[in-house]
Amino acid sequence: MEFDLWKYLVFSPDEPMYFTSAIFWGFLSLVLLFYSLFYKKPILRNAYLLLVSMYFYYQAGGWFFLMLIFSTLVDYILGLRIHAAKTNRGRKLFLMASLLVNIGILGYFKYSYFFVDLISGLFGIDIQVTNVFAHLLNRTAGTDLDIHTIILPVGVSFYTFQTISYTIDVYRKHVKPVRNIIDFGFYVSFFPQLVAGPIVRAAAFIPQLYQKYSLSERQVWHAVFLIMGGLVKKILVADYLAVDLIDKVFESPLSFTGFENLLSIYAYAVQIYFDFSGYTDIAIGVALLLGFKLPINFNAPYQARSLTDFWRRWHISLSSWLRDYLYIPLGGNRKGKIRTAMHLLVTMLLGGLWHGAHWRFVLWGFYHGMLLLLERLFISRTAGLDHSHAWKIWLSRILTFHLVLAGWLIFRAESPLIAWNMVSQVFSHFGGGAVLQYIQSNSIIIGLMVISFFLIGMPARIKETIRGWFIIRPYWLKILIVLVVIFIVYQFQISEQKPFIYFRF
Repeated sequence: MEFDLWKYLVFSPDEPMYFTSAIFWGFLSLVLLFYSLFYKKPILRNAYLLLVSMYFYYQAGGWFFLMLIFSTLVDYILGLRIHAAKTNRGRKLFLMASLLVNIGILGYFKYSYFFVDLISGLFGIDIQVTNVFAHLLNRTAGTDLDIHTIILPVGVSFYTFQTISYTIDVYRKHVKPVRNIIDFGFYVSFFPQLVAGPIVRAAAFIPQLYQKYSLSERQVWHAVFLIMGGLVKKILVADYLAVDLIDKVFESPLSFTGFENLLSIYAYAVQIYFDFSGYTDIAIGVALLLGFKLPINFNAPYQARSLTDFWRRWHISLSSWLRDYLYIPLGGNRKGKIRTAMHLLVTMLLGGLWHGAHWRFVLWGFYHGMLLLLERLFISRTAGLDHSHAWKIWLSRILTFHLVLAGWLIFRAESPLIAWNMVSQVFSHFGGGAVLQYIQSNSIIIGLMVISFFLIGMPARIKETIRGWFIIRPYWLKILIVLVVIFIVYQFQISEQKPFIYFRF
């Protein structure tokens, strides 16, 4: 069998590089192999990781890596200009330039169709969308890209928010600008977290660029444990449930019983959590092998005892970003109850819209905004946090989870009609007599659901005990466990790669 090197050098839209693809693990193996030549020298190390990160993004998103380079150059220059400006007005002008460029790029690629449809519907104006980026590439690089379709660049929502936070923090004098373009480019493009987060603050990551490489044996096996867990979450649970249950039911809910509809709603809560937290686990593990620490992005969110508590635990890097760069600058809770309510609703509406250019995401953001507002207005801050009665804790957890679950139905259903049909099926065609038959004939799905909710509800101390147990086992046993996990994951892997859910956002 002839080896085709060119296949691995040129981007293939049909086989992009994901964490779940064999080509990624081959890529990572080579990265770690050659990393041994550079890891002791921060300048060479950062340049090397910048180069491989750009290659990774090219393999994941094709020509859009040029957009990543453009965003990096713009915010590198503007960060320096903000810091060097003599007047506050000058600093504000350079900050506004950064915001306009970044929000403009994000708005063009992500929301062009949304706003064109909105304007067309309101004013009856027929507007044609043109992919300016594809048009320029066709003229300069001789490509043959479709200029009538705008494709969302992979990870643009994440690295755009990351660079925005950088220029704002430079403006606020929370961080000093990065002087070396290579170091800044590496900060923006670091491949483990580039395409789906977590969104890394400059203050937390940039100091690591200049630290000596340090990785203990315990940290290596911690990283391996995270990577294994991430692959299990993604491939064994999230992808299997999506293909064998969720996608089918959400596409045509009336073709399935109410029980299958209800099960798919619960399964989607598992899928989106395991899919996204699985990516984060892999990202944190890979980054750790390279000597860098990424922030935690999930903290047992389905164990939350209020919606406020949920948003402190779910997608932590995004929720904290919205708090620090949107909610607080708007005024937070400092300007009275009415203004606080407005700030909260605006933040959650924009947080919903961040997830996608569709009204269902806006509705999902509004739904969570209203629930958070009701919590603030009618529930005391200590409600649901009473540790004296276990039943109160579990009741608040169950109630919060089901409020979140209703939100996931809004989030996942392509239209309100689909959501309505699913709920209608649950209450009118539950199919009680067929429930036992379904359970018997779909034992893997039921088994995965039971195990998933068992893991979701598992106390943190038990999870830490399991992780610690794995780390201190003999080498032969750890390697055996890794091989068994790889074998099981391989058995569940579907023929076609399913991209991580948050790649779309």
